Amino acid sequence: MTLEIYQRLGTTTGKTAQFTVVLDHLQRDRGRLRAQASDGTEVRIFLERGKPLQVGEILLSECGKFIEVQGAAEPVTTARCEDWFTFSRACYHLGNRHVKLQIATVENGEGESERWLRITPDHVLEEMLELLGLNLTRENAVFVPESGAYSGGHSHSHSHHHSHSAHEHHEHHHH
Repeated sequence: MTLEIYQRLGTTTGKTAQFTVVLDHLQRDRGRLRAQASDGTEVRIFLERGKPLQVGEILLSECGKFIEVQGAAEPVTTARCEDWFTFSRACYHLGNRHVKLQIATVENGEGESERWLRITPDHVLEEMLELLGLNLTRENAVFVPESGAYSGGHSHSHSHHHSHSAHEHHEHHHH
């Protein structure tokens, strides 16, 4: 059996998926993809490019099955730092290079929040982050870069202002 997918239902369907497919960030970016569901069923995805699949998203196959997208753990470099100014500078420098970047803030339970950023491992960038004063950890984790505004190279407006509402960049996809 092959699951052919032309429709994505988003992350808020409440549907229970019969299949799961585990994809890393590059695969989630692709739109057209052959993969295997976790039980070995072949999955063929034919979706419009330019809108990365989201972790937790439900896809609908031609034969009416629901498939949930899960994120694969992949090698990443996670950089942390206490100092907000240093952290902002790091995000700015990475954004200027159009680096794929995940930013998160985690509450530690004592009313303080820890923040970290995550990139795919890259010596040049790691050196820059260390020079800026961040602490780096190499690990395997699910990598979910910001908003996919980078795909196809039209990332001009990205990361130069640090509002975290990263939604205003979605409307202008030029294909």
